[in-house]
Amino acid sequence: MVLAVEHIRRMRGGAQAHLMRCDDGSYYVVKFQNNPQHIRILANEMLGTRLAARLGLPAPRTEVVEVRRELIELTGDLVMQLGIGRAPCRAGKQFGARYPGDPARLTAYDFLPDEQLREAENLGDFAGMLVFDKWTCNTNGRQAVFYVEQGRSRYQAMMIDQGFCFNAGDWNFPDAPLRGLYPRHRVYERVTGIDSFEPWLGRVENRMSKSALGEIADEIPPEWYNDDYEGLGQMLERLDERRARVRELIVSARDSGRQPFLNWK
Repeated sequence: MVLAVEHIRRMRGGAQAHLMRCDDGSYYVVKFQNNPQHIRILANEMLGTRLAARLGLPAPRTEVVEVRRELIELTGDLVMQLGIGRAPCRAGKQFGARYPGDPARLTAYDFLPDEQLREAENLGDFAGMLVFDKWTCNTNGRQAVFYVEQGRSRYQAMMIDQGFCFNAGDWNFPDAPLRGLYPRHRVYERVTGIDSFEPWLGRVENRMSKSALGEIADEIPPEWYNDDYEGLGQMLERLDERRARVRELIVSARDSGRQPFLNWK
């Protein structure tokens, strides 16, 4: 666990996250327990982001971030904007996704022009993220940010926002062909068949056992899911069962009217 020591700025998005500097010298995008979406968003973020990392996908490092009441009281921007009025961010353990660098020196973009998007260094990872998003039933569109690491000339994609995996606060799996797709289908131009989703398909099917899921789930603070151990266990059981269905779900996306994989032979 790391301690938040400075508020940097508010972030865009429905969860009303905040960028904060922590005592390990890194910066984190922090989502609070009393965010407007659901408290389980924090649990989903930790479970989903760490699962994606285990699959070898470019997900941010995650931490439990302690935000103390004193910092909240001294920082006027640490509030949740509600339909009517606003409320202070809740003190305690929050979810943090590490920002890819010092925000004073590195800018992350959520949109790139087509030419730069095609030249992104790890564009193939979008196919891997679709494997992940189909497995976890991400009911939001795939979110990513792009940045240039020091010493490199090409953009890197980092896959962010796993809060709507497992259907956000509902913890169920209402599959639909277009769910989980990145809205700009150019990222799938290298997909020519089901083999284009390897090695990630094989990793889900063969490595992500029930014990591996439980190991990550044990790291989630229970207050992020209101101590609902039974509900968490049931969701993990269904997630384990879904490993055998990911190929089928990808094919259903291929066969949709949107035709996201134009080069699938």
